[in-house]
Amino acid sequence: MKLSWHIKKFAPQTFNIQSCTPKPKVSAGNCEAVSWHIRKTTMADIESVMVVYSFAQNMMAEYGNCDQWGTVHPPRALIEEDIRIGQSYVCVSGDEILAVFMVSTIPDPTYDIINGAWLDDKPYAVVHRIARGRNGKGAGEFCLNWCFKEFGNVRIDTHEANLPMITLLKRLGYEYCGIIWIENGDERLAYQKR
Repeated sequence: MKLSWHIKKFAPQTFNIQSCTPKPKVSAGNCEAVSWHIRKTTMADIESVMVVYSFAQNMMAEYGNCDQWGTVHPPRALIEEDIRIGQSYVCVSGDEILAVFMVSTIPDPTYDIINGAWLDDKPYAVVHRIARGRNGKGAGEFCLNWCFKEFGNVRIDTHEANLPMITLLKRLGYEYCGIIWIENGDERLAYQKR
């Protein structure tokens, strides 16, 4: 699998990857090249983005993580605000939105207090609200790799029951730093990669 990275700050990126889609009754599958890229989310994307979040909410519940987002988070108004201020991004293949995430270089106040220690005190990007849609298998990894290539120092947090995300973060080299508390007082596991 080859990824080619040609990244300029906030410019859409295109990467070629191999996607294996099994044909019916064929065990080996059919591999074809597909092109994914990251771009800023627009208001025209909002309905598709909310479908991605709904799929992610259902997946979380299936994996036993009913408390992190439930069926109401993230609310549409929050996503619209992310779009308005230019912090929402989507991973797309053609016209299909595979994943969505928010990334910001504004320090996250919930990261000021940590039961543990961040890897450093240098400027960082924070990733929130990352979710993949029905056809976005592998898109979470793709998005997090893009964020790291763009910013070089990335922090992210997740719920202790979000085992798929914890597994992904560890596989991508994010280090567990401790526990932070979000606005409502709930604990989150904090990770960083630099």
